[in-house]
Amino acid sequence: MDGRHFHISRSFALRLALVGIALAFLLVVAISARTLRTARVDLTGDKIYTLTPGTTRIVDSLERPLTLTLYFSEHASRDLAQLRSYEQRVHEMLREVAVRGHGRIRLRVIDPVPYSDDEDAAESYGLMPVNGGSNGERVFFGLVGTAGTGDAATTQAIPFFDPAREAFVEYDIAKLLYELSTPHKPRLGVISTLPIAGNMVIGEQPWTIMRQLEQLADVSMIDANGLTRIDDRFKVLLLIHPKRLSADAQYAIDQFVLRGGRLVVFVDPDAEMDTAPLVDVRGVIDDHNSDIRRLFEAWGVVYDPTQIVLDRSQSLTIELNGNSLSHPAMLGLNAQGLNHDDVVTASLQRLNFSTAGHFELAPTTHAQMMPLVQTSDDATIVPVDRVREATSDPSVLLSDYTPTHERYVLAARVRDTFRTAFPDRTDTGHLAQSQGPGEVVLIADTDLLTDRLWVEIQPLLGQQQMTAFANNGDFIANLVDNLSGSSALLSIRGRSSLQRPFTKVRSLQAAADRKFLVKKRELEGELYETQRRLSELQPAKGGTSNGTAVTVEQRREVEQYLQRKLAIGKELRDVQHQLNAEIDALGLRLKFINIVLVPGLVALFGLIYGWRRQRRGRRVGL
Repeated sequence: MDGRHFHISRSFALRLALVGIALAFLLVVAISARTLRTARVDLTGDKIYTLTPGTTRIVDSLERPLTLTLYFSEHASRDLAQLRSYEQRVHEMLREVAVRGHGRIRLRVIDPVPYSDDEDAAESYGLMPVNGGSNGERVFFGLVGTAGTGDAATTQAIPFFDPAREAFVEYDIAKLLYELSTPHKPRLGVISTLPIAGNMVIGEQPWTIMRQLEQLADVSMIDANGLTRIDDRFKVLLLIHPKRLSADAQYAIDQFVLRGGRLVVFVDPDAEMDTAPLVDVRGVIDDHNSDIRRLFEAWGVVYDPTQIVLDRSQSLTIELNGNSLSHPAMLGLNAQGLNHDDVVTASLQRLNFSTAGHFELAPTTHAQMMPLVQTSDDATIVPVDRVREATSDPSVLLSDYTPTHERYVLAARVRDTFRTAFPDRTDTGHLAQSQGPGEVVLIADTDLLTDRLWVEIQPLLGQQQMTAFANNGDFIANLVDNLSGSSALLSIRGRSSLQRPFTKVRSLQAAADRKFLVKKRELEGELYETQRRLSELQPAKGGTSNGTAVTVEQRREVEQYLQRKLAIGKELRDVQHQLNAEIDALGLRLKFINIVLVPGLVALFGLIYGWRRQRRGRRVGL
């Protein structure tokens, strides 16, 4: 150097700083790509991409590697925007599961194009394509899970991700993982005073519901006589129509629940399949009802076995003596009476009950009751004897019918940290309270299990052809399937839908509808009256009316009504056009705000901010 100071210009320093920032940014990206590969940040309002603790527990407990293969017809679904959007959510959730697996879960995505080996493989795994894809192609959207290799491999599948079950997509995936990790059928115990298992000695077949359960679980009938303890190997216990259970049997059920066992109780004010004589030879009266009052009181449940629920708006039509009659004690509960926030009833459409009771919570209990099945608010309750007396003519139940405007609970989950119903017992291993929150499922009807209320069986080529006309069988299968899972699986509830409705737009459209609705109804009423009057005058157009010549006044009246009819039609069209114009204007305003106004305001703010900085810089330079 010649003694002069080395000076770096401001612009050169600024460029050098920018280069340094860019290099630092690239370095941070490279490091984070290697060290933060599994890091995720879910900024959605309902955390729809964050796995629940139940799912993470199932994934963390996996002992052997799994392969998840998502089959999605990418090309065939290019015109199905909603399905593609749903596939993105499923794909993202599967990626989260795979990341959580820390190498134990391998995720593959395959597009099974038509006539390919991938399509054949998808069908061999039981995936169910739907029609409606591009060029009439079938669309696959299912998941296949495989654990192990070779002959020891275990495979489970979700045949199709139905968008209607979007709220339960995490549950369905977690259930598949759980079943892959525990490939053996769960053990199911059944205690019943009804002939649900049939009697092969006399050629009586098991009920269809029983044969269905045997496909899902390892079913064992348990004799309540002499019962003192229920084996812990039973995951689920079905208690069907418990009548005169001994104290020891009730204690065994009590302790089973406190140990964490899953119990489903079916009681009934009038079990129609109960064949015991109403009055036996000793004069003992049997009302064909069932109850476990001591256990119900311990669980905080109120149930009256002498009351039957009627619901005239949900009544089934029966054939009696050649006549079709509405039977308000036989109920056909549609989707409005089913809890679509619960995985057990979410996909069901219809359940049939007969002479059912109902449940309530005791005022002093801390338990929670989550209804699964409810009546409409047009229901009421009557004594059992009144329903029995109406056997030959159910229509008499509608006389003096007074609805209570309450929705009665026919089936429900009850959750609590249960206490024993036998605090004075001192048996070995006695539990006074459950270690954590427990759950029992209560159903106030046993007749829903009978074939006649949900399935029709016909012989066909030496085989029995079964046609289900209600979802009673699916309801029981879903219950057993749900309760036989782990506690982690039970903790997974429905999630929010990815589809976000424009609530503000809908409210504005509703306001526009109301604005024109009054005028529309007035015009429709006037049109109806005009058409009625025309129908009275119309025969006169032929020249005679009842043999009398048509007067000039009648012809003039007909012409006036015809002109008014045309005018009303035009006014109705104008009202509809105004309504459509309001909605279209609303859409244009929203588009203007989103596309022009907001970006323009942001750009203006940026320009003002830049101008002010530039001006401030000039002042500093001066």
